[in-house]
Amino acid sequence: MERLEKHYQENVIAKLKEKFQYSSAMQIPKVKKVVLNMGLGEAIQNNKSLEYAEYALTQISGQKPVFTKAKKAIANFKLREGIPIGCMVTLRGKRMYEFMDRLISVALPRVKDFRGVSAKGFDGRGNYSMGIKEQIVFPEVNLEKLDKVRGLNISFVTSATTDEEGRELLRELGIPFKKANKPKEAHEA
Repeated sequence: MERLEKHYQENVIAKLKEKFQYSSAMQIPKVKKVVLNMGLGEAIQNNKSLEYAEYALTQISGQKPVFTKAKKAIANFKLREGIPIGCMVTLRGKRMYEFMDRLISVALPRVKDFRGVSAKGFDGRGNYSMGIKEQIVFPEVNLEKLDKVRGLNISFVTSATTDEEGRELLRELGIPFKKANKPKEAHEA
């Protein structure tokens, strides 16, 4: 059992049950999957960029990504339906917890001027998405094997029904959300 999964079983479940007063253990939210995605608009002109993105996602996730294809043609972007324009990986179970642990304890602290992740990435149903501007914050990615630094999107799909439940679940798992700034009160003249 991974360190983060053990923490979830031993600590997070009890805290969530107490905070939200769940009557059944099945109501307690959990992370179902984590999806890593790299969109590569430049793949239209440069097919080699897909190979670099595939390498980076393989190193980060520990499994081979699948290529995402264009759903429709857009003439202005010289985009034809069916050509690969990105790649993605879906992590579940042991690999998911192992990735989340590395993200929280290794990668995010390496982000320059890091003050926490934005809490605005929730979708209304307890799922959270965030972006990372540089995939090189993951130490397993070798910079010499890349053509340039790219970003990636990370989506946490949870079984939570509200954003508040999802936020609390991810906070308890260790995702460092930014502290909400209190609005400054207007001074009357």
